[in-house]
Amino acid sequence: MLQSLPKTIGKLQKFSVIWQTKEADMKIAGFTIIKNAVINDFPIVEAIKSILPVVDEMIVLIGDSTDETIALIESIGDPKIKIHHSVWDKNLRKGGTVLAVETNKAFELIDDSFTWAFYIQGDEVVHEKYHAKILDACNKYADDVEVQGLLFKYKHFFGTYDYVGDSRKWYAHETRIIRNNKAISAYKDAQGFRIGKAKLPVAAIDASIYHYGWVKSPEQMRKKQKESAAFWNDDTKMQEIISSPDYYDFSGFDSLEKFTETHPNVMLERIHKKNWTIDLDISKKNFSLKNRVLYYFEKFTGIRPFDFRNHKIIRP
Repeated sequence: MLQSLPKTIGKLQKFSVIWQTKEADMKIAGFTIIKNAVINDFPIVEAIKSILPVVDEMIVLIGDSTDETIALIESIGDPKIKIHHSVWDKNLRKGGTVLAVETNKAFELIDDSFTWAFYIQGDEVVHEKYHAKILDACNKYADDVEVQGLLFKYKHFFGTYDYVGDSRKWYAHETRIIRNNKAISAYKDAQGFRIGKAKLPVAAIDASIYHYGWVKSPEQMRKKQKESAAFWNDDTKMQEIISSPDYYDFSGFDSLEKFTETHPNVMLERIHKKNWTIDLDISKKNFSLKNRVLYYFEKFTGIRPFDFRNHKIIRP
């Protein structure tokens, strides 16, 4: 038995080398798009920094901004970041189509040597507590080519950093890591991804995206809506938004709950600098009868029936 020990150790060492090579061959590229981040107060710096520890390269495609967005991204000063430039098509003015077009441009910039592409939007952040789980999943499914994406849970913050949406109005899951397969493209307003019209086959992972797009002062939120109106609406609707009061009313929510966990470390400075207060009555539930039934059904069972999905879970 002792005589066979060196041979056994040799096999284990060989297996270790193979496993290490497999992990080393697996590479992740991050990618994002951004335009007028300063004017609209996007947490794009926090978004990028939140995934830098798990990516080998970070593609940032900057649109034709009228503010200091380029300088803002350059200020991060990380060699992983590769800045590219684009001009957004002003004729794409319905349903956020331009966001998908720009997202696809950014995805095309990723070299074929990368296994996965990690998409992060300018108002999304990943908590550092999920980094290890994300890397584990990327390694686990690297050679499982049936898996074309990794599905994340979502936390949607609203008004301030103290409240999250808990109704069906907010999407509960979305794909944020996709295989570096250029047959994949952003769907509609780039909320998710598909292959042609087919839903993306994905593996669900135990990690969340923190979405801060609805956390701004009432004045800044309305300013952002007016700035982005041209990419979502026709002339009539755009003028209606532009002529609306310079103050967003956050009281029109259907359902919120208190956030009692921790925020990502990259967000702490921004949270500390928050200079507005919004008190929201979260006991208020503003539902139709149908949505009230569906809301409480989900609360009791954890099941969300009739939910819109861009994905098909093949590895739960």
